[in-house]
Amino acid sequence: MSIPSKDIAHILRTEDDFLVTAHVNPDGDAIGSMAAVGFVLQRLGKRFTLYNQSGLPRDFAWLSLPAPIATSIPDCPACWTITLDCGDLHRAGDALMTWVDRQRLINIDHHLGNPGFGSVNWVDTSMASTSQMAAQIARELGFPLEGALGEAVFLGLTTDTGSFSYDNTTARVLELAAEIVRLGLKPGQFNAKLQNQQPLERIQLWSRVLSRTQLLDSGKIALVTITRQDLDATGTGMQDTDGIINTVRRIKGVAVAASLREDGPKEIKFSLRSSGNVNVQPMAASFGGGGHKNAAGGTIFASMAEAENSLVEALRAFAETL
Repeated sequence: MSIPSKDIAHILRTEDDFLVTAHVNPDGDAIGSMAAVGFVLQRLGKRFTLYNQSGLPRDFAWLSLPAPIATSIPDCPACWTITLDCGDLHRAGDALMTWVDRQRLINIDHHLGNPGFGSVNWVDTSMASTSQMAAQIARELGFPLEGALGEAVFLGLTTDTGSFSYDNTTARVLELAAEIVRLGLKPGQFNAKLQNQQPLERIQLWSRVLSRTQLLDSGKIALVTITRQDLDATGTGMQDTDGIINTVRRIKGVAVAASLREDGPKEIKFSLRSSGNVNVQPMAASFGGGGHKNAAGGTIFASMAEAENSLVEALRAFAETL
């Protein structure tokens, strides 16, 4: 039986040119897995480009990278493309969608509903993060998870498990984190770089948005909206909204937290968070989105008012089943 991680390790060992990418508006797991795979390719002596349509978020500017992250696709007609943390190919952005060679496409992901869009697919929903999968590839190739490689993997583990607090924090995750720490990573120093870098403008945005939190259905549902006006008034951007929904989810009695963010005219990004056995992935899928059992989302192409009405209706129907 073919083992995907071994198949991918073989391709990395035997091919020469690669483009490594992840989803637009990348989070810590997207950046961490990109960096980790890049370090593996660097150690193999391969030619590679790290590409992300949105670029490197300033929150992760401190992370050591094996190469700069390009925001335009290089001239590389013979490249193998490696997509990381993309539940569907469109998550990598429009430019890559039109450029990619589907016959030389490696899809590495841990999201429910991934259709297997690559010529080589490794989709494992039991993995807490794609960085965990990148670590397995590094191990297949005999590279210890030390230094910058270990830090990149640790970033993905930390961010996708809520600093090892979500239900996806399995024994395997903790064992992997412990391995990286044994090889030299200092968790205190790491978390200072990751968490203690908040600009004042972001705090002002959160204050403004959180003050409008709505509790629905006897407090089972919490909803926040983030408008273009909120971002403009505080001088912030979309990346400054990351984490707001997790704060709302911590309200006592809330089973499902939801956020709506105005990304453009009639383009509303929605996010859903839950805990335990409350599965929000099917609700996200009903709006054309996807994700995980306790963390899912997507885009509703409507006005903010229309999107809010549609999502609230779905949330209230869902609350009746809780």
